Amino acid sequence: MEELFGQFSLGLFILQTILFLALVFLLKKFAWKPILDAVNEREEGIKNALLSAENAKQEMQNLQADNQRILHEARLERDAMLKDAREMKEKMIADSKNEAQEQGLKMIEQAKEAIQSEKNAAMAELKAQVSNLSLQIAEKLLREELSNKDSQMKLVEKMLDDAKLN
Repeated sequence: MEELFGQFSLGLFILQTILFLALVFLLKKFAWKPILDAVNEREEGIKNALLSAENAKQEMQNLQADNQRILHEARLERDAMLKDAREMKEKMIADSKNEAQEQGLKMIEQAKEAIQSEKNAAMAELKAQVSNLSLQIAEKLLREELSNKDSQMKLVEKMLDDAKLN
């Protein structure tokens, strides 16, 4: 170390100090400010990027919450629509059953009326045939009884006796 101090030159020291201060001054004027500005700008950029990322994260969480809410609402709406569809289906089935039952009862009633009408027509025809047959039988009987004179006389007497009794 003594060798270093032994070769010490004051002029050289002052010149090196002046050069060093000039270098520091030049660096401060031309390099430090742009370097510090670049560092500050980069720091601001990083802060903005982090803030943007935080905002994007918050917005993503909001969107996910909105998506969940919309999905829940859609499920509720779907369930309500399915319930309405089921109720409508059941109502249509019940209405169809009631209508079919009413039509069946009407058809049964019409069939009963038709049967009764046919029955009445058949009874009327049967009565007409029975009365016709009775008249034919009575006519044949009267012809036979009235064909001989003795029978005619007996019939007249019998009728007279019946007429006197009443």
